[in-house]
Amino acid sequence: MTHQKFPFTRKRRLRKHAFSRRLARETRLSTDDLIWPLFITEYAGCEDIPTMPGVPRRGPDELLWAAEQAVELDIPAIMLFPVVGEDGKSTDAIEAYNAEGLVQRSVRAIKERFPDLGVMTDVALDPYTASGQDGLTDATGYVLNDETVEVLVRQAISHAEAGADVISPSDMMDGRIGAIRAALEDAGHIHTQILAYSAKYASAFYGPFRDAVGSAESLGGATKESYQMDPANSDEALDELLLDVNEGADMVMVKPAMPYLDVVRRAREQLNVPVLAYQVSGEYAMITMASAGGAIDLDAVMMESLTGIKRAGAHAILTYFAPHAAGLLQS
Repeated sequence: MTHQKFPFTRKRRLRKHAFSRRLARETRLSTDDLIWPLFITEYAGCEDIPTMPGVPRRGPDELLWAAEQAVELDIPAIMLFPVVGEDGKSTDAIEAYNAEGLVQRSVRAIKERFPDLGVMTDVALDPYTASGQDGLTDATGYVLNDETVEVLVRQAISHAEAGADVISPSDMMDGRIGAIRAALEDAGHIHTQILAYSAKYASAFYGPFRDAVGSAESLGGATKESYQMDPANSDEALDELLLDVNEGADMVMVKPAMPYLDVVRRAREQLNVPVLAYQVSGEYAMITMASAGGAIDLDAVMMESLTGIKRAGAHAILTYFAPHAAGLLQS
């Protein structure tokens, strides 16, 4: 009778050598998984965002340079977020659907120079409202749903007419995906895709983004909890995701990424459309500022965080790290 002194199964055997670690790797991150969010302004050059080190607000020339960089790095798509001056903010958010507005002109310029680069546009009213909210408000400050959807439809059509490949409603109004899809079809934009921010949580991780687009000051002490999701809920997220798919969304988004990887996994398992995740400004700031303080290795933590989001089930990731990560992946 033989005595088994040592285990026959040793999981460490496959971890010993680089070649076998590569062969056994379950999740592979590539540049195909990256979408690069860009903040755009009317003004020439770049302007630093103190709470987002390394991420600037870009004027027209710098935007085209960034688009060229995305092409060179083989990043499939960029997402545009406008930074609008006080003269572009109003109670009715009329600037949101100005055919000669910042986003519309930027889309045309990018598509003229780089026709094969995917251009996604954010559809929400917070850059354009005096309140900093994602929609029109009543006298009490409550965000009006149906009235907001009417403006969002006009905004979406103006982006499609400018040449945007993907319309990305991030407002969390009820019924807006169906309304936008119907309007796009009626206007002949049958190939324009919709990426729905379906599970967008009322998160504390958005602070640096609101600094970047200038909505933080407009918001004051107000919150967005009457339309963005409660961070405690995940079953509700599945309802939101399914509603948007049934209304005509081609892709769906979970935002933020890191605290909601369970929602990403559930969405991937239950839906038959691409599921994206947004590594938001607060996640980016935590990593970059911890690295600047010497607490962590930037490259290692960045790649680990992105791999974790991909492992959870995301088909693609919006991340401010996109060019940095793409450079590492290519090298």
